[in-house]
Amino acid sequence: MAKQRLTWVDITKGFLMILVVIGHFSGPMPTEFPLVKYIYWFHMPAFFLLSGLFFKPITDNQQLKPAIQKRFMQLLVPYIFFLLLLTSIKYGMAIGEGTFTAAFLRQDLIELAVGGRFLRGEHGVFWFVTVMFATYLLFLWITRFKRSIQLMMLTGCYILAQLEGTFAMSLASEPDAASMQIPMLWNLDVALLAVVYYAIGYYLKSFWMNIPKYAIAAAAAVALVAVSADRAGWIDYHLSMKFLRYDHFLLDLVIPLAFTLLVVGFFQLLAAKATFPWLVKIEEHSISIMYLHIFIGFLVEDFLPFNLFTYTALGLLVPIMLSIAIPKTIPLGEILLGRFKPKTRMQLH
Repeated sequence: MAKQRLTWVDITKGFLMILVVIGHFSGPMPTEFPLVKYIYWFHMPAFFLLSGLFFKPITDNQQLKPAIQKRFMQLLVPYIFFLLLLTSIKYGMAIGEGTFTAAFLRQDLIELAVGGRFLRGEHGVFWFVTVMFATYLLFLWITRFKRSIQLMMLTGCYILAQLEGTFAMSLASEPDAASMQIPMLWNLDVALLAVVYYAIGYYLKSFWMNIPKYAIAAAAAVALVAVSADRAGWIDYHLSMKFLRYDHFLLDLVIPLAFTLLVVGFFQLLAAKATFPWLVKIEEHSISIMYLHIFIGFLVEDFLPFNLFTYTALGLLVPIMLSIAIPKTIPLGEILLGRFKPKTRMQLH
């Protein structure tokens, strides 16, 4: 892997982060087009797939500990920091409103400890980070076996994920309520599906790094057919990794991969012709955006015209400003934002 940054990766992730913010908008949509539904078809799988591009297997046992420590510092230290930050603010507001009770505190602490799909509101995005960390650990273990065994293990993970999703959706009419019938710390069971997308990024790295135009065209055709079929009522496809809603054994691969291929290929073509510094800036501060955009929306919805534009703009701009300010005002601020770099470069084979 070249050491230089790949611009198309940055701008693609920046675009996907915008979709994350839009996907959490709860106000009236500016049109009847079900944009949010189609965002959920692929944006989370795309993040796992792109992360898989940069995975490096480790065969030297001495390098396991520093590799895991690095990922812990990059993923879970910001998780803890923003969890404490938002929880402190929430408790302060509850005390001010007179709603802070022993029952409230007990229930909230239980949900914070379990995490994953049991976290809602301002903590609604926290599931992704714990699943990403679990996915890394799972794939790190899988890649220590022969390639044929790896593929068998990944197939088993996918089948188990689909079986769990089918079972979960039979427990209640709403996906969020149904998935909560299966208690699981930190949504670790979602790693069964996430690791498959992650592996597709890793195994097909050379393909993803330079997607042929014919593949982009084919992906566009598949995406168009899928959207048209959904609009016509021929299919009613949904995908919610957080809530274990895996709708179809085949389409859960075909649709997310087609849309991801289309988006990644599109930005590869754009990056060859122009730079998009504003998307790069969004990617650079994506940690703060991810953790803070929902909370920012809660704060401003009663004071400003609340629509998709203001929600998205403030959900991006305010976290970016805070992301710039945190390293300048808080000791170890860079590390709290996940910008951890080991003092010595690890030799990963």
